[in-house]
Amino acid sequence: MAEGLPFELSVETHEGLAAVVRAIRQETDAKELRKDLAKNLREVLKPAAAEAKSAIMSMPSAGTRHGGPGLRSMVARKIRPEVKLGGRWSGARVKAFKTPGIRGFANAPKRLNRPRGWRHLTYGREPWVTQHGKDHWFDRAMETRQAHYRAAVVNALEDMAQRLAQRAGQG
Repeated sequence: MAEGLPFELSVETHEGLAAVVRAIRQETDAKELRKDLAKNLREVLKPAAAEAKSAIMSMPSAGTRHGGPGLRSMVARKIRPEVKLGGRWSGARVKAFKTPGIRGFANAPKRLNRPRGWRHLTYGREPWVTQHGKDHWFDRAMETRQAHYRAAVVNALEDMAQRLAQRAGQG
């Protein structure tokens, strides 16, 4: 923290993020600052989303043709960094959104990640079968670099906190 600045914001915790968001609300150009912070947080999480996409695309495929979009590519398209500032939940994360348009399999990202797999009818009739995806593909994709991504998010928040502190020092 630079000397002479009137306040300090620590963003090591969820409370730190909430403090940054509260400080942004006090500024006259709060909307622009929130957009800027959200953009920066999404940018630092893009490599994590790319790792998750790569993990699902590396899942083996049985190669059956059904005339619809591919399961892996549809799930990969639905993986994005998500940032919310304020409201019920504040934070930054990489999320695999539901896939409602893929053959009635809206929970594909969740089911493919589950070691137990999922059960379904064969061609809409008996027998029921259990199918398995790639166990923990989403969880393990970012596991090795989790500390790096967390540090990148904290750095983006610290930058915004410094920006707000400098403004307060000038005002």
